[in-house]
Amino acid sequence: MLLILGTHNRKKGIELHQLLEPVGFELKTLADVPDTIEVVEDGDSFAANARLKAVQQAIHLNRWVLGEDSGLCVDALDGRPGVLSARFFGPDASDQMNNDHLLQELKGLPLDKRSAHYVCHMSLSDPTGKNRIDCEGICRGRIVTSLRGQGGFGYDPLFEIVEYHKTFGELGSSVKSVLSHRSRAMRRFQPKLLRIFRAGGGD
Repeated sequence: MLLILGTHNRKKGIELHQLLEPVGFELKTLADVPDTIEVVEDGDSFAANARLKAVQQAIHLNRWVLGEDSGLCVDALDGRPGVLSARFFGPDASDQMNNDHLLQELKGLPLDKRSAHYVCHMSLSDPTGKNRIDCEGICRGRIVTSLRGQGGFGYDPLFEIVEYHKTFGELGSSVKSVLSHRSRAMRRFQPKLLRIFRAGGGD
């Protein structure tokens, strides 16, 4: 069974596909689908943006669409970058630019003041644009003082899981698939998705 992920981000698509494939679902990103639309992510929360991506794209494509919005919230920055995580340094910022900007914002702050958490919100829309599932996952950690590790994407080389003393960039995909905000949201999402399709709601 096919779901469309409302993003062009292939790395995010691979990560979520690996979490959905074991329960019988194929996931494609917008990069794999023709005639998609550009959804303006102007919501004031992860939930609002996830719903926008799901509902608008589902109606346009007449397909089941999974909208996912995620980001980093740093306590010392009053929750920033939050929904602007991908655009923290500016509209066309790269991961490197965003990471450098975050390090500059936290410069001189000791480790015990650098607590942060990742948030992932998932919304599923049916082809009529009806929202069918909403769920959220959170992963807590802290921001280290320099980039560590080559794995993951976004802020992963700076986000340390305190208990492991390693960043997501160092831990690798197998560990991240268990601990991450995205995997935690997916563990809540999967049973709801299966209930819908087993009841015939996915026809």
